[in-house]
Amino acid sequence: MISERARPGAKRYVLFDVDGTLMDAVANQRLVWRTWAERYGLDPDEVHRVALRTRPTETFAQVVPDRDPQECLAALHELEDEDVRVGSYAAFDGASELLNALEPGSWALVTSNYEHRVRGRFARTGLTVPEVVVDAASVADGKPSPVPYLRAAALLGAEPEDCLVIEDAPSGVRSGLAAGMTVWGVNTPEPVEGVHRHFGSLREAAPEILAFASGARRPAHGASTGS
Repeated sequence: MISERARPGAKRYVLFDVDGTLMDAVANQRLVWRTWAERYGLDPDEVHRVALRTRPTETFAQVVPDRDPQECLAALHELEDEDVRVGSYAAFDGASELLNALEPGSWALVTSNYEHRVRGRFARTGLTVPEVVVDAASVADGKPSPVPYLRAAALLGAEPEDCLVIEDAPSGVRSGLAAGMTVWGVNTPEPVEGVHRHFGSLREAAPEILAFASGARRPAHGASTGS
């Protein structure tokens, strides 16, 4: 088991994934991919299954290998931008209170989406946007590479071992672990492999996240799936 890495007495930082962690966008993502698949005469369910495991360009290579990937990506972006304007979004229970309670400059968003979409969604759901947002355009290598989380830590002036990553997806968990950070999982019925702690909901995790950020909680040794 991997132990949590935060140094006693050091300033703590919290790095959040967005979709599935702070924002419930599962239905939106499924609808966007369904509409995209129907444009190309594909099975929407099969396309969505592939999209859940891969990045868009990799999805295109699997489901429409004969089509121009840039054309496919442009169509997807058009649908996603439209969804930000008119789709129905909800922040997870406790997200707003948690983000407002964190000290400015001590937390960041690390997303595989684009910043303008995150800002649009956050504006519609009343969530606070931090000073640091690392999005798909910020790095050459996305999750599960450690690069996105390391980029966020560098922008915050933080050491990786003093950062707590909050994730819901396997690729994000692998990214945080590879970056040398403590990783907690939320909003999944079962723990994602590798997480140091698992919480069934963000609301359940919020008090522990705030305790970590304040330095009040001593790092636990060994992974835990309790709580």
